[in-house]
Amino acid sequence: MHEFLGSLFWLAVTLGVLVTFHEFGHYWMARRCGVRVLRFSIGFGKPIASIHRGGTEWAIAAIPLGGYVKFLDQREADDPAAVAGQPGEFYSKPPWQRIAISAAGPAFNILFTLVAFWAMFVIGRPDYQPIIGTPKGLAAEAGFNAGDRIVAIGEDKVESLSNAMQAVYEAAALHRDTTIQVATPDGGTRTVTLALSKLPPGAPDNQAAVEQIGLYPKPTPPIVASVVAGQPAEAGGMHTGDRILDINGVATADAANFASVLAEQSAKSPDLKFLVERNGQRVPLHVVAEKSIVDGKEKVRIGIGYGPAPVPRDALERFSPLAAIPAAFAETRRQVASMLGMIRGMVVGEASVKNLSSVISIAQVANASAHQGLAWFLSFLAVISLSLGILNLLPIPILDGGHIVFTLAEWIKGSPVSERTLIAGQYVGLALLVTLMSLAFYNDIARQFAS
Repeated sequence: MHEFLGSLFWLAVTLGVLVTFHEFGHYWMARRCGVRVLRFSIGFGKPIASIHRGGTEWAIAAIPLGGYVKFLDQREADDPAAVAGQPGEFYSKPPWQRIAISAAGPAFNILFTLVAFWAMFVIGRPDYQPIIGTPKGLAAEAGFNAGDRIVAIGEDKVESLSNAMQAVYEAAALHRDTTIQVATPDGGTRTVTLALSKLPPGAPDNQAAVEQIGLYPKPTPPIVASVVAGQPAEAGGMHTGDRILDINGVATADAANFASVLAEQSAKSPDLKFLVERNGQRVPLHVVAEKSIVDGKEKVRIGIGYGPAPVPRDALERFSPLAAIPAAFAETRRQVASMLGMIRGMVVGEASVKNLSSVISIAQVANASAHQGLAWFLSFLAVISLSLGILNLLPIPILDGGHIVFTLAEWIKGSPVSERTLIAGQYVGLALLVTLMSLAFYNDIARQFAS
């Protein structure tokens, strides 16, 4: 419940900030062009709070999934003839001004992206070195070795684990073979090719695809996060913070294989000999495991919560305020290329529509990034803002890009597009958006059940 409420809160913060910035772009340009703005609304539906300032109603509406700016527009008036002659009427403005007003919202999103990335680089985003653990699947076939450090993916250098994995999974979504330059532990370098074209059709967003790629961070040993009172681990003297080194002499190499080693050894005998590290000392423990039936399957229980040992982040993406400017532009260009490549891939069938995500995923990632610190949350806001800007520039009726296309058509032909064409376009655009949103929600819900 705590995670659910946190996700809702950070989703509201994300949408509130980005939608306000987007709509303010429309508002700002409209005022520069002399258009009268009747309402500036954050959210859709009936306003739940509003004030009037400067001839504009500033409102917060009940459905917090967007927003809009309402202009004085003869096409939306009950009496178009009476509105048409009024000062500040939107449709009386020349086409180039109406195009500028439509484009200003996405432009402000892109501006926000640049500023957010700049701030992220100035603050410094902590991360991990792009060093991999034992490779499996396609990574093992490609010739990766444990301890290799990823230096570049394609032509792009990488300095952190997050950037490296993002680039790999973007290529995986398009099923494109990718060349990766690595530095070996002995100081050498080599180039390997990760054959992502071998992945089966679909989005690489599930555990099966992760295992097929087989590229993992360097492992860390398991650490006891909690000890349940009255359970075998407490009786055996185990403490919170103990690092489990082995069970019956079999090393627990990392948190991922701890459960399998525990199950394997307890199947032989419930009497288990643990070796743990505590305050720099190796401490032997004797724990008698208990077995129970859960959902018809036998489970081993010793009464601990465990996870990977906390590892300090050893990479930091930080620049001086001046150097952060070109870094922000470079990161924005990279993200634009990635998003446009993914859109193209879905249109031509190279990428699966399973890559689409809805506000469910946005809420979860917003919550996770907020807990990682301000720099990570700024990075998240930058990417979502850029996505919002690019999405709105697509030539889909009812989006800003659709308005720009219709206005360009009017400018070229010298007369307005017919009302019938406008209405038909709006229906097509609405149907397309509803379809995309439905697919996105379906994908997110399916991921919840699959996880």
